[in-house]
Amino acid sequence: MDAHVIDDLYRDLTDTTGIGTPTREPLRIWTLSGVERLHRNDTSTVIFKYAAAPFTGEDKALTLAAEHKVPVPQLHASTVREGILGMIMQDLGDPLREATLHDGATAAVRLHAAGVVPGLDTLDQQRLAALPDQALQRLATLRESGRWTGVDDIADILHTLSDCASARATGAQLAPFGFCHSEFHPTSLHIGEDGWRLLDFARAFNGPGLLDLASWHGTIDDPDSTRLRELLDAYAGAGGHRQVLALRGGLPAPQWALGWHRVWAVTWYLDQAVGWINDPATDPVYIAAVRRHLREAADLLAP
Repeated sequence: MDAHVIDDLYRDLTDTTGIGTPTREPLRIWTLSGVERLHRNDTSTVIFKYAAAPFTGEDKALTLAAEHKVPVPQLHASTVREGILGMIMQDLGDPLREATLHDGATAAVRLHAAGVVPGLDTLDQQRLAALPDQALQRLATLRESGRWTGVDDIADILHTLSDCASARATGAQLAPFGFCHSEFHPTSLHIGEDGWRLLDFARAFNGPGLLDLASWHGTIDDPDSTRLRELLDAYAGAGGHRQVLALRGGLPAPQWALGWHRVWAVTWYLDQAVGWINDPATDPVYIAAVRRHLREAADLLAP
């Protein structure tokens, strides 16, 4: 991202909100986004967050979440300049503690109660079933450019998943279906003195709520159906849709959710490798992640 554009966003937003010229403290900087704390002369603080595509819709998602009574940080102002989103947001400060499984279940119930939210992309049963073919298209693009060589095994697994995708995607639109956070991890749930707030809506969409629940434990560890079942039980116990435990695609809900979450993650990695990152130097890392997650997905979803 162009530092000059980010500085211009900072000036635009501080002028719009009338907060003067606060001191900037970088908190987290990634390739496509960054977060800074702004210290004002009166000792109060706000957050300045900026992001390039595909994360430029977070202000819209935060607004929609607030309209549907989901606790989120207050959005003070936002603007886009040269394809980069900038936002001034409420500073929640440091969390009191880490979010627990019960916290996650409670937050997911509140979020999913919004149902399908107009204005967001929708991952329905048909689009879910198309993910393996979408990944194959991205893989073909990479191989045609001379990248991602020696990955016949990845293509083979994607073909296997493509063959069973239509059958396994059955039930995708059973409840809970609608507003999905997509990066629903304990680190995205802030526990403060006045309750909880859900953060990081940059990739929000409408889709199977089970994908949110499957993302809670991340993808570093091996998929664990027993551990996910504990979260699904807590979700149902917190007032969530009882259908969260229903069979989908002929599979138990935890197995279905973990398998499709891996496929969804693989498609995201390949989209990044082709588009937003598009850096051959990162290929070995992406190839390793894609290969591992596809093997996990095939173990969970393939007949």
